[in-house]
Amino acid sequence: MNRRVPLRKRLLVRLLIATVLIAVCSVAATAWLAVETTTRALREEQGQVLAEDMDVLARLSGYAATHPEWRGVQDAVRALSARTGRRIALTTTDRRTIADSAPPGTSLPPRAAATVDPLHVDTYTERGAQRGGIDPRVVGPYRVTDAERARLDKLALVRQNCFARNGYDAEVVQTPSGRPVVTDHDGPVAGGHVPDACADGLLNTPTPTEEKALADLAERSQACLDKLGTSGGMNKFVAVDVTEQRLGTRYLLGEAARPGDREAVREAERCVDAARRAQLDPYVAPVAELFLGGGDTTAVRFDMSPANKAKVVGAAGLVLAVTVAVTAVVAARLVRPLRALTEAAQQPPELHVRVPVTTLDETGILAAAFNDLTERRERLEAQRKAMVSDIAHELRSPLTNIRGWLEVTRDGVVDPDPALLASLHDESLVLQRVIDDLQDLAAADAGTLRLHREPVRADELLDQVAAAHRVAADTAGVGLRTAADGTPWLDADPVRMRQALGNLVSNALRHTPADGTVTLTARRAGDDVVLQVTDTGTGIDPEDLPYVFDRFWRAEKSRSRRTGGSGLGLPIVRHLVAAHGGTVEVDSEPGAGSVFTLRLPGAAAPD
Repeated sequence: MNRRVPLRKRLLVRLLIATVLIAVCSVAATAWLAVETTTRALREEQGQVLAEDMDVLARLSGYAATHPEWRGVQDAVRALSARTGRRIALTTTDRRTIADSAPPGTSLPPRAAATVDPLHVDTYTERGAQRGGIDPRVVGPYRVTDAERARLDKLALVRQNCFARNGYDAEVVQTPSGRPVVTDHDGPVAGGHVPDACADGLLNTPTPTEEKALADLAERSQACLDKLGTSGGMNKFVAVDVTEQRLGTRYLLGEAARPGDREAVREAERCVDAARRAQLDPYVAPVAELFLGGGDTTAVRFDMSPANKAKVVGAAGLVLAVTVAVTAVVAARLVRPLRALTEAAQQPPELHVRVPVTTLDETGILAAAFNDLTERRERLEAQRKAMVSDIAHELRSPLTNIRGWLEVTRDGVVDPDPALLASLHDESLVLQRVIDDLQDLAAADAGTLRLHREPVRADELLDQVAAAHRVAADTAGVGLRTAADGTPWLDADPVRMRQALGNLVSNALRHTPADGTVTLTARRAGDDVVLQVTDTGTGIDPEDLPYVFDRFWRAEKSRSRRTGGSGLGLPIVRHLVAAHGGTVEVDSEPGAGSVFTLRLPGAAAPD
């Protein structure tokens, strides 16, 4: 039957589909992982770059906060560039170069990374930015003199000791103006409130230098405050209060000193901040633009260009093409022997087609197994044909003899004397024996061979078999002996066991010349009983040993009645022993005789 396999169910198609799916998933997963890894790496690198940018901006803002001009900043720019490994350039607002770490003539990046203006700081860093928008390092006229600083340091030490006595862990921090502030790591101690024992007011009192600067600030902010319509006292209070908060002489803004309209206070704060920027402007460097090499701080998004996308698509297509090609070659080599096996299996049984074994893999093993199966089928077919021929021969010979004698007797040629009748009776017995043997083999093949098991003494079984064949042995001039080691017991059907041993003895007597011997022995071997039939006959050639238990096989091909039986005796022995759960083996040497060994389950001696 030649069935056509649907395309979607073919092994080659399945392999190709599976390979393509695996390749697509692999390429997609690899591309996704590469994009994610690259994006993460770029973001991490950008974070490092942003940190470096903020550090550069903080340092240059600090320089501008402490220098009225940019003169001398070139060394600082070069040091920062050497530490970060990036180009750093400072220009005026109209793009005139102030300092640049790159060689002269190098073009600037397309846009500035930041504006350096210590009076308008919009970012927050640890080194000099604050929400008020003025770099705290810009002190200008508020810097105390050395004598004032020494006096303030002593007052700060006294205040620190007083806080310690009242259970507060405080420390003295120096502000950029030189004024010390007593604080802790989280801010002013005691929540901005000074214990009564420490509230002497000396440390918070502005120095003459600071008084002078505060007075100037109040005067500068007066015009703006007048526009708000607040009273003169309120104006002066707000101006002084805001500045003292910047200086660290106050811990809270407005609320602790005087309640009032909060909106008015915020407007006053804006006036004071504007006046303070105007006051500090002469003490800081001019506004400058900061350019950083590769300092683009826009959000990282890994987006491939069309050219890169085309490369990725081309590489993925190439991988898929190579994968499909390799899979097609491998699948074709895999499917080819399978197709050969299918074609061979679909041939008529009589052809016995063999498949060439071209590989050493599982397919090659399958092909070799198929060839072995073909050979076994060929041998079975040959045995079947030979068995049919042998059965016909075995049945034809006695039937021919009986028919011939009956015809001549009917025609009156021969008288039906006792000798003739005895001859016809012998021929019928031969015919009956062949039919009985065939019936036993058929029952064994069908599994319907009945056994009536019982405990049997092996020595008595051997004696019975020997007694049944004593006359035939004496006629042939062959000695027949029995020997038993103890009294082993068998769990067997005594009738079937006498039949099996009888077939072996008959076979031994036929192949043992005169003056030879046939010996039957029995012995115990563990849980089994071993029975042996040993003869001193002609033996069996080594090449014939594998076939001695085949049906109708005989070493003597002439099938003479004198030298061979029907060829069914030994197969019957094998089936009877197997039905008892035992095994039979033969060991023979040409010219030295043969030994047939039966190993059968033993039985306990009955009480």
